[in-house]
Amino acid sequence: MGLNDHYVASLKGTIYSAVSNATIVDISHAVKPFDISEAAFLVASCYKDFPEGTVHVIGLDSEPIVNFGGADGSFPSILQFDNQYFVSNDNGFFGSFLGENVPQAFWRIDDVLSDPRLFKFPTKNMLIPVGLKLMKGEKIEQFASPFSEYKNAFTPTAISESNLIKGHVIHIDHYGNAITNVHESLFERYGKDVPFILYFKKKDYFIDEISMAYNEVPQGEKVALFNENGHLEIAINRGANGSTGGAEQLFGLSSGDMIRIEFTPKGSRDTLDSFFT
Repeated sequence: MGLNDHYVASLKGTIYSAVSNATIVDISHAVKPFDISEAAFLVASCYKDFPEGTVHVIGLDSEPIVNFGGADGSFPSILQFDNQYFVSNDNGFFGSFLGENVPQAFWRIDDVLSDPRLFKFPTKNMLIPVGLKLMKGEKIEQFASPFSEYKNAFTPTAISESNLIKGHVIHIDHYGNAITNVHESLFERYGKDVPFILYFKKKDYFIDEISMAYNEVPQGEKVALFNENGHLEIAINRGANGSTGGAEQLFGLSSGDMIRIEFTPKGSRDTLDSFFT
């Protein structure tokens, strides 16, 4: 919802008016409009740092879509996972957030479609009231019904072949670091100390080693590492210094760009050019 308008303040005011001692943590208000995958990535990257019983409200694309003739509609729902609650419109967020994980429980919120006035600001008028009920310990069965299915937004996944991983940039962070969907567990399937080339954008941009930290390379140098959540990052050490924007600007990387990692047995790589044919 951004921070230039009144929307975020209105949401917080609604919560404080109902629970004056509530603790509110902002995950992000800068998700691209309707980008379900980005919202799911951000929540998945930090929810484990919150205590059990935390209620997360995802106010992205929150207006329900009513389709009385089929399953294409989207309805406000509640997910329980890892002993936390996630309140969102069922627009694909739940499936994208969970990935291959299995929820503890899933409910569809009752009666939110009965009052057209709630559609004026659905995050505030549909989702926040449910979050408040969860905070107050009300029984979910009193305002929601168990449901067995939830939607899954399209989320690119890394593809592995015999000597190749194809991945995508899925997020550009505040420092201009390009975070990809290549997970450390996938990379490690190819073994340790196996020579590789990670390349992106064009032939001149490549990295052939994984660092443990940004400062393992000199300031201004490109670096690849696996972040706290196990995602491969492409970065410029201290690149976001006010005049540049890290890997995003220096390499022209953006969300959705493809990356390739090619592995070769030792001694079989004749020239770098062979990686870009």
